[in-house]
Amino acid sequence: MKKDTTDMWKIIHIPDKLPIPPNQQPTVNVLASVIDPKHANTLIRRLNQIAPLKNVCHVKRIQKKHLEGGKTQLSVILCLASEDNSLLNSLPQDVQELSDSYQLSPFVTKVCKYAATSKEEWEEQCKLWPTSYHPPTYNIDGITGFSEEDSLSILSFMKVAIELAKSGDGLIVNAAVIVDPSVQQIITNGCDQIFSWHAPMNTTCIRNDCIEQSTHLDSHQSNGVASTVTEVLPNASPSEPESLSCAVSCLNPWKWSEQQSDTANSYYWHPLRHAAIVAIESSADRDRRLFPDLGDAEEKSFETSQSSHVVAMVKRQKTSVANAEKKEADPPDMPSNSVPERPYLCTGCDIYLVWEPCIMCAMALVHQRIRRIFYAFPNPNNGALGSLHRLQGEKSLNHHYAVFRICVPEEALDIAGNRKSC
Repeated sequence: MKKDTTDMWKIIHIPDKLPIPPNQQPTVNVLASVIDPKHANTLIRRLNQIAPLKNVCHVKRIQKKHLEGGKTQLSVILCLASEDNSLLNSLPQDVQELSDSYQLSPFVTKVCKYAATSKEEWEEQCKLWPTSYHPPTYNIDGITGFSEEDSLSILSFMKVAIELAKSGDGLIVNAAVIVDPSVQQIITNGCDQIFSWHAPMNTTCIRNDCIEQSTHLDSHQSNGVASTVTEVLPNASPSEPESLSCAVSCLNPWKWSEQQSDTANSYYWHPLRHAAIVAIESSADRDRRLFPDLGDAEEKSFETSQSSHVVAMVKRQKTSVANAEKKEADPPDMPSNSVPERPYLCTGCDIYLVWEPCIMCAMALVHQRIRRIFYAFPNPNNGALGSLHRLQGEKSLNHHYAVFRICVPEEALDIAGNRKSC
């Protein structure tokens, strides 16, 4: 019996920006001067008017040092230094006049360029010059840690994703599980579908470059947990599967191009059908089935009207799965004015991925309004959420999700040594 190693799993938040060692933070030069403490308030008020520290607003204007003998020394930042650090030339005229009137002696010193993102960074910054520190506050659960109950729930969903990633022939692909955290229920799931599939053509057919699925999500789920997994194999015999990494689409997005259509009983999936994309499509199909009378009406209404009522309808928050299914089961004589609200994409949902998504998948999850992303293994070549890029920190995007990595032992996939072989 296999030993349960869940107690070894750890959940780590992947921050929006690449962490910088506290003692290696970038700095900028400023011009400062020792001042008479009795002039401190007057000087600070005047300097804030004529030379505000706009680009380094986290830096405090005053530095207080305790000298030997119980004396204190106050220094004030006059302004940012010019690139050539020339004292006389870098002082603006107003600052120069203020310096002359109080007989100040400017000198160049360094301050940290960016605000601290951790207490450790802040402590290191204050060794150069005092800065302010505001611990990050988020409205997304988990940024500041998970409770024991939440951790167990998260790990259980990741287990489901890992089981989905295992095919019956020893091959591992990427898998995605979308969860509604408000009711702790799996909405849908998906696996990579970009490789050739060696099986009788009784589940899926490809006609005119369009994939028509003859089976639905219901055949892949039982009480919210997947019971069967579509068997996805590379272009090799089942007895000779390629190594693990080569079967994961987000790790090898162009692997599909190496396939050859050389057998009558092999056919090919679309090259963009990565696990996350498949799960998103399945989620949309589920919504259409739960709300069969709303989809077309909403689309036509959106096309023909730009009223505030339509905008509000498009932007509404996702309803819980439990309520959606309950409303679907309402009797036919339900009052005509009792219309169930169709969820807007995957707003508020979490997604669990075995491998870190590529840029395409990560951007698709932005458009889906996913709230949190959990992945187990990094994607060193194409990872968009920590390994190569950090899409979650791109300020230009109109939606941002929180990203977590669940550190899972390789034994969880029974792939010891195999993943590193590619």
